[in-house]
Amino acid sequence: MDFDILIKNAITRNSHGEKVQIAISKGKIVGIATEIKGSANQTIDAKGNLVSESFINGHLHLCKVYTLEMMDDEAMSAYTDGSMGGAMTGIELAAKVKEKYDEKWIIENVRKAANLALKFGNTHIRAFADTDTKAKLEGIKALLKAREEFKGKVEIQVVAFPQDGVVRDPGAEAYVEEALKLGADVVGGIPWIEYTDADAQEHIDRMFALAKKYDKPISMLIDDAGDPTLKTLEMLAVTTIKNGWEGRVTAQHCRAMALYPEPYYRKIEHLLKRAKIGVVSDPQTGPLYARVKDMYKSGVRIALGQDDISDAYYPFGRNNMLEIAFLASHLMWMNSRNDMEVLYDLITTNAAECLNIKGHKLEVGGDADLVVLNANSIWEAIRNHEAPLYVIKNGIDVTAK
Repeated sequence: MDFDILIKNAITRNSHGEKVQIAISKGKIVGIATEIKGSANQTIDAKGNLVSESFINGHLHLCKVYTLEMMDDEAMSAYTDGSMGGAMTGIELAAKVKEKYDEKWIIENVRKAANLALKFGNTHIRAFADTDTKAKLEGIKALLKAREEFKGKVEIQVVAFPQDGVVRDPGAEAYVEEALKLGADVVGGIPWIEYTDADAQEHIDRMFALAKKYDKPISMLIDDAGDPTLKTLEMLAVTTIKNGWEGRVTAQHCRAMALYPEPYYRKIEHLLKRAKIGVVSDPQTGPLYARVKDMYKSGVRIALGQDDISDAYYPFGRNNMLEIAFLASHLMWMNSRNDMEVLYDLITTNAAECLNIKGHKLEVGGDADLVVLNANSIWEAIRNHEAPLYVIKNGIDVTAK
């Protein structure tokens, strides 16, 4: 056979309504044309539907999925009420669930969420596991096991995440290092949770030291509260540049940005571009969110994330990035067709750039990580946010049966 998969009658974002064929071989896209001669092991008829890059979720607390039933609503109320002034209290209350952490039940929840990711064409997840003196390594072990089980279907990047801080939680740093030795992919952090600016900078510095020691990227939850005086995004950007870690750092949330004075925001925007930091926003899980449209226009690496699935912070979620785009469209008043194209970027190509995932583009030579949607336009895809008809990962049809 000439190809592993040949997709016929496909509409792409660049085909201007014209139907094309897409040839796939050895995990790569090897041809895009109105007609491609040759035979294939599998032929898929897209029937005039949209074919695009598969979806990427840049932020999910995968160790906590489906733990809502273990909690009351106190943490969620503290986190989301008003101007998010009680976000730290919400995190402290939500930590109670970690008293029950056990790899045996965590892995079952993780499998459920990962299977939903596969169903909805979400082939890449940056997955956070609490790694501290309460959670220890139970979440890490569950996520590492799931990473292997879903290999070739859903790429799970495991983040060792010291949810309760590093300075204020003595011993957490040792657990993060142990997680890296076990095989965690990313060094996590949450510097704003510390009590002082000096402690926040120490938090960042300690995590950078681990990242450099083990040659790992970094993902940190940043300024996740309604407080415009929080400065850990600035600290993170400056530290990234000083350490030469440009392009290897993401900042999740950054909600305080919504309250920044304009001159300060402009400075931060410049630093983010210089440091090549990716920002992942989750507007559906809190009343404040980063300035997504402004960052997109200025060229900051920006993406959307799921954040939570049925836990103490958010009661919903299906690992469906089209659903996230649908919600973001309403919350951020991005309702025009052009806005929807931007939203689609934020869950596909821009999300790949944000997480430094190479080759995630529907072009000859790009990775064959694709979805065939049950829609013929971006507008229809976001409106209905249905599961794709086909999901292709590494050039293999992995569609959930």
